[in-house]
Amino acid sequence: MKSKSIFAAVLLAGLTQAQVKWNVDASHSKLGFSVTHLMVSETEGKFKIYQGSVESKSENDFTDSKIEFSADVASINTEDENRDGHLKSADFFDATKYPKITFKSTGMKLKPKSKTAYTLTGDLTMHGVTKKITLLATAATKPVKDPYGNIKYGFKVNGQINRKDFGLTWNMAIESGGLVVSEEVKLDLNIELIKGK
Repeated sequence: MKSKSIFAAVLLAGLTQAQVKWNVDASHSKLGFSVTHLMVSETEGKFKIYQGSVESKSENDFTDSKIEFSADVASINTEDENRDGHLKSADFFDATKYPKITFKSTGMKLKPKSKTAYTLTGDLTMHGVTKKITLLATAATKPVKDPYGNIKYGFKVNGQINRKDFGLTWNMAIESGGLVVSEEVKLDLNIELIKGK
C-alpha cells in the first residue's frame, strides 16, 4: 500500500511539473469592451493596467488550463476624461471601494470539431459581485518564437455580460424610448501570452 502511495505522489508531482506557465504580455494585448449608447451606436473602452497568468497542459493544448486575471478599475479608458470619471464613480464601478476586477477559470474545453476554439468558463468578480460567465476563446494556430527567443501564443476572447448582474445599474431613459447605456456589455480581448522561463 505504501509503495502505491509513493508511486501516486511521484506521478502527481510529474504531472504538476509538466504544466506550462505563461504570463500575459500586456504590451501586446488588449482588454476591451463596448456598450450600446443611445440605442444607435457603440462606445468602446479598455482597461490599461492588468495582469494575468495561465497554466496549460502543453504549449498548444490549453484544455482545462488554470487562468487568473485582474484589471485595475481606475485604469479604465474610453477616450473621454469626463466619461471615465463617471465610470469610476459610485454610479458605476466605484473604483475606490472596488479597485479590482478579477477572473478565475473553472473550465476550458475545446469546442466539438475544433482545434483552436475553446469554451472558457470562470468566475468574474466585479463591483463586489461574483458570477459565473462563459466566453469563447479562439487560439492562434500554433505557438511562435519571437526574435528574442521567447515563446509566444495568442487568444482572441469574446463574450457578453449584463452589467446589472454585477450591481452596475445606473441609467437614464431617453425621449424616443430606450436607455442611455445598454445593460449588455460586449467583451473583446486580445491576449498575447509569453512562456515563463
